[in-house]
Amino acid sequence: MVLLWPYGLDRAEDAGFGVEVDGHVISVHETECDESQAELSEQLQADVCGDVLVRLTSGDQAGEEILVDIPSGPGAPEVAAGDEVILIYTPDSVSGLQYSIIDHDRSSALWALVIAFALAVVAFGRWKGARSLVSLGLTFAIVLLFVVPAILDGSSPMLVAIVGSAAIMLLSLYISHGWNRTTTVAVLGTLASLVLTGILAGGAVNLAQLTGVLDEETTTLAMQYPIDMSGLLLAGILIGALGVIDDVTVSQAATVDELTKANPKWGPARLFRSGMRVGRDHLTSVVNTLVLAYAGASLPLLVLIAAANRPLGQVLTSQTIATEIARSVVGTLGLIAAVPITTWMAAALAHRKPPREKAPKEPKRPRPKPPTSGESWDEEDSRFPPSQLR
Repeated sequence: MVLLWPYGLDRAEDAGFGVEVDGHVISVHETECDESQAELSEQLQADVCGDVLVRLTSGDQAGEEILVDIPSGPGAPEVAAGDEVILIYTPDSVSGLQYSIIDHDRSSALWALVIAFALAVVAFGRWKGARSLVSLGLTFAIVLLFVVPAILDGSSPMLVAIVGSAAIMLLSLYISHGWNRTTTVAVLGTLASLVLTGILAGGAVNLAQLTGVLDEETTTLAMQYPIDMSGLLLAGILIGALGVIDDVTVSQAATVDELTKANPKWGPARLFRSGMRVGRDHLTSVVNTLVLAYAGASLPLLVLIAAANRPLGQVLTSQTIATEIARSVVGTLGLIAAVPITTWMAAALAHRKPPREKAPKEPKRPRPKPPTSGESWDEEDSRFPPSQLR
């Protein structure tokens, strides 16, 4: 990670896009569109024309009030007085409009959701829930501060994803679940499954000849930066699979550990068979979750393809759909491999305990002599049966 760290990367200067600033909407003035505006409005599918009075709250001109056009076009934000918005500042704009509203400022709403999420996790999970929040924060930090900048800096996306995934796995699992044998088994199972997933992902991308350029965002990225887009696709598959694989590996390692405690006489073979029965039930639900997650993310695309009324064969073999199929299949195969790998490791290490210190031996008591006929018999202290005492 130290060798791949993007030292001194300045994305703001290299991006070539405008600078984003915050603003507060004071008022909105709607007007009738003139002929030139009407033609442009019809092309952009805009309903109204007019301008918006905005007070800038960040940037070099913070505190100033400016007039900008009402946002128009499909997906344009609908603004009203009192809204917090994000504007883009382009000083060299050809149209002469240096500021334009591009989106709502949703930071307040998102912070409220994050706080509610954190409170719910801590209330239910208590100390373990708090540790999981710490590991989640570190995961975001690794992705935002290392993975994304390192890829923009020109490093191999696949190599960055491998290093970043390993760091995420080690930190999140040990912080969330503690330093113990069960967590170590989950780490080893996750690592082995990730290696297999990476090999399968590389084979799938090469076999299906996937380029990684799928939409407007990836096209713009490929034009602006010298990034290996197929490698970026592989990195996305690997990081996406990590979140599901570590869930399965932790569950399987914990299951075998509980089976060992409940049945200490069971051997590795029986522990493996019982753990696999639990793993199969868990696997069926997780596979369904994984496929539905990919389908939900691609739902607008699926609707667009259905509206185009294209043959099913053309739809399935298109670049975008083939990429999503590859994601789902590779992620599922890695998930399937994680169950037996982790269960076998946990069963094999179940009865290997650290050596304990031997308890000190008690000194041998001297053997008592048989009592004579004139002495009384003490059943608790004597080691001789009554038949020997005559």
